[in-house]
Amino acid sequence: MTKPGIQIEIDGFHPLDIRTMVSDFTGTLSCRGKLSAGVRELLMILSEWIDIHVISSDSFGTAKQELFQVPSVNFEDLSKTSGPHDVAKQRYVQKLEPVHVVALGNGNNDRLMLRTTKGRGLAIAVDNGEGCAMDTLMNADLIVTGAVNALNLLLIRNSCKATLRS
Repeated sequence: MTKPGIQIEIDGFHPLDIRTMVSDFTGTLSCRGKLSAGVRELLMILSEWIDIHVISSDSFGTAKQELFQVPSVNFEDLSKTSGPHDVAKQRYVQKLEPVHVVALGNGNNDRLMLRTTKGRGLAIAVDNGEGCAMDTLMNADLIVTGAVNALNLLLIRNSCKATLRS
């Protein structure tokens, strides 16, 4: 069964037809290696609408365990991958049709993933308590404080409209 996706029409912004979310873990969905309160539940709700991929360098080594209770999430661990992680994340998004992707990230290694999505799908910089790299901010359509707020932009669609319309 195909998931319905999330469609959002925004005046002065390209129409969004989100089919996939690609998110960093460390500092984006989590703070200091632990999923933020409420994120697990929102991921489970969102997974009924879109496919969810978490791709992370997993700085604290906790992502797999933290995401274990969200079986609908596809997790890609870059911690043992050679080569630049920003390029690996960019390639991952490119394979998923960026026009249908919402990308969430905070670190410098998320900047190319957001750049690839910006202007096609939706690129969200998330400060979840560990800061947000300037280059990542510059490659986002918007910045949000907290993972719960970022995920709610997709679930409470008027929030996204209010922020991005011209």
